[in-house]
Amino acid sequence: MPLYKSCSRCLKIHPYNYKCNVGRIWKRPDDKEAKLRNSYKWHKKSEQIREASKFLCAVCFDRGIYNYNDLEVHHIEKLRDAPDKLLDDANLICLCQNCHKEADAGLIKKEYLQELALNRDDH
Repeated sequence: MPLYKSCSRCLKIHPYNYKCNVGRIWKRPDDKEAKLRNSYKWHKKSEQIREASKFLCAVCFDRGIYNYNDLEVHHIEKLRDAPDKLLDDANLICLCQNCHKEADAGLIKKEYLQELALNRDDH
């Protein structure tokens, strides 16, 4: 007769040697993108880009809106496609969360974002 135990994760009963995955945090030890994003150099560069953008969303500013809420630094060329552009100023742009989501979804063209990034110091 198999042995069973009560699970502290999901509160169900499992066979004794069963490993329940409920609530378990999965980590990918070889995730290079996460390692790059957690580096000191990236955090310093991110702050530099925000400062150069006067802590404003570049897309909103181009539309005549001064948006300084929920700012993030966006990689125009995806980091997984071009990891060598992690700290490239021309590949980084300061965006609000909404514009960042639109850019990730392809609703804002890369060429437009690159133009804004190149003209960052003009405003």
